[in-house]
Amino acid sequence: QVQVVESGGGLVQAGGSLRLSCAVSGNRFTINTMRWYRQAPGKQRELVATITKGGSTNYADSVKGRFSISRENAENTVYLQMNNLKPEDTAVYYCHVITIDGYWGQGTQVTVSS
Repeated sequence: QVQVVESGGGLVQAGGSLRLSCAVSGNRFTINTMRWYRQAPGKQRELVATITKGGSTNYADSVKGRFSISRENAENTVYLQMNNLKPEDTAVYYCHVITIDGYWGQGTQVTVSS
């Protein structure tokens, strides 16, 4: 059974940084695309960043230049380095990974105070 567990969220002041981690276990097949999404209160879940198995990345316009996604294939882990955080980055951040199916984590709360 595949498990996806996020960590690293917390409370930070505007301008600060956080690093989120997402660890995948129990997978029998190669992890292909790994993504970070976020959902703010009252809003739809939105895609933040994507990284392919080959390391290609893509970002939402709102986080370009501030966030960086990376992965450690040997450890089945994906990271999201978030710098220069803004109050509008406040949300629950979710990890989504694709093997032969898609799997979500439970989310980790990021709160940015002004």
